[in-house]
Amino acid sequence: MSCGDSHGHCAEYIERLYVFIDNELAEADHDTIQQHLDECGDCLKEYDLETTVRALIKKSCAETAPDELRQRVLWSIRQVQITITES
Repeated sequence: MSCGDSHGHCAEYIERLYVFIDNELAEADHDTIQQHLDECGDCLKEYDLETTVRALIKKSCAETAPDELRQRVLWSIRQVQITITES
């Protein structure tokens, strides 16, 4: 069953969705939001979208820079440090 915006309270759940996903809610609030997601297809779609985006970001952030790039960055940092020290 999808309640959509016609009930007017979905916005309240969407606002708290990020805290819900981060597991930073009290148990009672968590249960209330979970029940709403179980009953509201529109809010569940928002939840699914947010968790998918977060998973993609997490996966992208796990990559490491190539050694050559890291060495160039470190060299640039050292050059800035030398310039600051000499000033």
